[in-house]
Parts: sequence; C-alpha cells; structure tokens
Amino acid sequence: MDWLEAATHLRSLNEPAVIATLVQVRGHAPREPGAKMVVSAAGSWGTVGGGNFEAEVIDRARELMSGGTGGPELMSFPLSDKAPTRHGVQCCGGEVSVLLELLPSRRTVAVFGMGHVGFEIAHILSRLPIDLVLADSRPDAVEPARMEPLTRGPATTTIHHAPAPETVLQGLPAGAAVLVLTHDHAEDLILCDTALRAQAAGAGPGYLGLIGSRSKWQRFRKRLLEEGHTEEELARITCPIGLAEITGKEPISIAVGVAADLVLRWEREKDS
Repeated sequence: MDWLEAATHLRSLNEPAVIATLVQVRGHAPREPGAKMVVSAAGSWGTVGGGNFEAEVIDRARELMSGGTGGPELMSFPLSDKAPTRHGVQCCGGEVSVLLELLPSRRTVAVFGMGHVGFEIAHILSRLPIDLVLADSRPDAVEPARMEPLTRGPATTTIHHAPAPETVLQGLPAGAAVLVLTHDHAEDLILCDTALRAQAAGAGPGYLGLIGSRSKWQRFRKRLLEEGHTEEELARITCPIGLAEITGKEPISIAVGVAADLVLRWEREKDS
C-alpha cells in the first residue's frame, strides 16, 4: 500500500495513525518536499527519507498516538555528523523539517431506538467525525429512505435492523458511548443488563445512557438489582439523559441536550 491507501485502511479499522510530511528541505536531503509517510502503532508506509532521522520521526509519531491528543508538530533535523539523533547520524549535509499530523481513532456512539428522539439525536451526531451505530428492532424504523439523511455527514454510519438489539451492542468496541431509547421498555432493560455485564467483564461501554423519567429508572433499578447487579454497577447508568438545563420535551430539544452532554463529556476527558 502507498501512504494514502494505508491511511484509508487504518481509518476503516478505526486505528490511530500519524501522517508525516517532508515540508522543507535546505541543502542535500534524501527526498524532496511533499514526501509523505503514514505511521501506525505496528507499521509504516511510504518514506520521508529513511535512515536515522526517519526512525526518530516514527518514534515521535508513536508517542503522539499513545497520547491520543495534540495538534500538528514540526520536527527539524540537521543531516550532519555533528548533530546526531537518538538513532545515530546522517551525513547528507542538508536540513529537513517534517510535519506530524495525528489521525486519532474515532469515537463510537451507538443509538438504540430510531423513534422520533433517536432519529434527531442521530441526525445531530452524524455531523461529527465519529463512528455512528444505529439500531432498531422494527424494520420500518430503519427503512433506507428514512435513514438516508443520517448518512450525509462526516460520521461513518452503520445501520442495523436488529430483532435482538443486544447482539449489536455485543459487537461494539470497548469504551463506546451507548444511548438506550427503544420503543419497548423490555428491550431497554435487556440492553442495560447486557451493557452492565459487558462493563463488568472490562469490555463494555464507556458511557451508558437510558432515556426516561426518574420513575422509570426506579423500576429499572429494582429489576436490575434482581438480576444480580450491584449498586456500584447501576451507578454507571445515566438516567435521565441530556443536560438538565434543557427542559423542552420536543424530540429536537431532547436531542440537542443529549448531544451537547456527550460533547461536554468528551471535552472534559481531553482536559483531564
């Protein structure tokens, strides 16, 4: 694969990567400006010049990936035996600058229930660069013409008609954000139970939100305790969902509050 194919492939796998671009050359250097390479945790594709300075570029790219955040970073290398890198010297005689740009893995959000509120939540979230998973047990709720507006944004959207939606939940990556708002409280309960068991095994959602009133939550809490879950486990469920300051009951008002709450949580994660 060339660097572009590699970047596309890694994005399809939702694996982080760094694009390294040779942006400036002074004097003699192994490559011309514009040369690119892509670095993942396990490999690299393309080259910005090879040798010891490229090895240091790869090292720094993997440090950026392990951190998961950070803006573009510029690295400069004198290619002289008087300016060794951590891997040794390179005696081309010139100087190069390499721009590193992190392509982080995408967040995954799964919305279970494509009723009025679920559709509006998905419509907002589809405008974000995330992996968006949408599921409903009713075939008409995920009919292609109805779902088409949710596939126009930068989100990578996967749509499931799932008579047993918990099977979709079990296929999500660990740490996904899960929103439970189906048309059927029995489905909601099964999804919450499945998600809590996955969390207990270390592979569950990072965020688990359940739509509903406080009285609904009290009924669910009682049932989930009867299923063997602990109070500590139940504390991982957020119910009601959304920002408390947004009190409107129109589907779009609820959706705005839910989407805003998710984005705020992600911002706090970056700052912590």
